[in-house]
Amino acid sequence: MAAVGSGGSTAAAGPGAVSAGALEPGTASAAHRRLKYISLAVLVVQNASLILSIRYARTLPGDRFFATTAVVMAEVLKGLTCLLLLFAQKRGNVKHLALFLHEAVLVQYVDTLKLAVPSLIYTLQNNLQYVAISNLPAATFQVTYQLKILTTALFSVLMLNRSLSRLQWASLLLLFTGVAIVQAQQAGGGGPRPLDQNPGAGLAAVVASCLSSGFAGVYFEKILKGSSGSVWLRNLQLGLFGTALGLVGLWWAEGTAVARRGFFFGYTPAVWGVVLNQAFGGLLVAVVVKYADNILKGFATSLSILLSTVASIRLFGFHVDPLFALGAGLVIGAVYLYSLPRGAAKAIASTSASTSTSGPCTHQQPPGQPPPPKLSSHRGDLSTEPFLPKLLTKVKGS
Repeated sequence: MAAVGSGGSTAAAGPGAVSAGALEPGTASAAHRRLKYISLAVLVVQNASLILSIRYARTLPGDRFFATTAVVMAEVLKGLTCLLLLFAQKRGNVKHLALFLHEAVLVQYVDTLKLAVPSLIYTLQNNLQYVAISNLPAATFQVTYQLKILTTALFSVLMLNRSLSRLQWASLLLLFTGVAIVQAQQAGGGGPRPLDQNPGAGLAAVVASCLSSGFAGVYFEKILKGSSGSVWLRNLQLGLFGTALGLVGLWWAEGTAVARRGFFFGYTPAVWGVVLNQAFGGLLVAVVVKYADNILKGFATSLSILLSTVASIRLFGFHVDPLFALGAGLVIGAVYLYSLPRGAAKAIASTSASTSTSGPCTHQQPPGQPPPPKLSSHRGDLSTEPFLPKLLTKVKGS
């Protein structure tokens, strides 16, 4: 008989031989668990380290770097990395790569132009994050930035006609309440505050960043449904637009100062760490996030908040009072509740109703007939489908 491997190929299994499929379930399950744990660690570290590194670089004594140049450099490095990955996919053939890019970028220019809007919003979002983190403690920013879940949900309802469960609406209300409590604590002067910080400007920047993140993610999903481009191609296109738009923003906001002091003015190893984290951290997340389900991503967000808070206490002397702890706890709980699979409760209720209706009697299969095929438990369960890389909708704010 033939044994089917994981790749769909068949191999002959002789007498006494153990088919590969007999060993695959346990091995595949263990490998999948390892990948989930790895993805959890990557998501937590990337989410927390980017915010902490930006906060650290922006509060160091000495010359302060221009945030607009850091945004441009991250776009350039990310675009070059995606170009190298596409070059590797074409097995190092420059001609094949050039023909591919000509077809994907120039011939299919309509798809390329569709990326201009989300790229503009992402570039704005990245610059707003620098403003927000420069004026808010890292832990406060991390908690407040979870409003992007609320904005994404609202834009999904308005633009994609999606429906939310009662639990999700309740979790969004809980999320808003938690953020409001944290901001009330911040406005009340929770701990010493540097003179050059403006919490009002920081709050406005983070709210604008959350709005742009939610809209860009949903808009991106709407315009690119059914698109066949790879994640590296799409991020190369985003990088091209992001670099161009970032340079325009640099010229408009800080052009004179950059021309006088230089593009890399104020760059230190810490600043380069921020740029590399923004450029490559998001690409790494795009690779591993497909192994993370909604619950795991909810845990990653919660752990990122806790990690940012603990690190802020050690690195920046952040003070955690009961009001902040209450607000952060509500946000963490809301993130977890929102990430729960929608069909879980309905499936359990449906199973219970079916069991109580059928009673103890079971259907007897007539002798000589094969049993009916079992329906897959995964059919119609969107939560079990592999997740697409989220860099296209997330990384630029990460």
